[in-house]
Amino acid sequence: MYVGTLSFDLLLGDVRSLKEKRSVVRPIVAELHRKFAVSVAEVDHMDLHRRAVIGLAVVSGDTGHLTDVLDRCERLVAARPEVELLSVRRRLHGDDD
Repeated sequence: MYVGTLSFDLLLGDVRSLKEKRSVVRPIVAELHRKFAVSVAEVDHMDLHRRAVIGLAVVSGDTGHLTDVLDRCERLVAARPEVELLSVRRRLHGDDD
């Protein structure tokens, strides 16, 4: 069994309130969950209206499938025009850990 995680550090565009922030972050979280069946949530900077950290995790029995899903999730977030992807942190955990 392998577990892969991604952490996206995002800078949001013209957002002036936490309510506007939610209207940007929620659709990204929902799309990642719907398209890739990953566990995903906003995990940091919840009190800052122009920053967000989205974390996701996926479990697989095959590292190739795991890497493919993580790559597609990263491309989806990077392609969103309303956010600037500042950094991505990727971790893979296996039975040997």
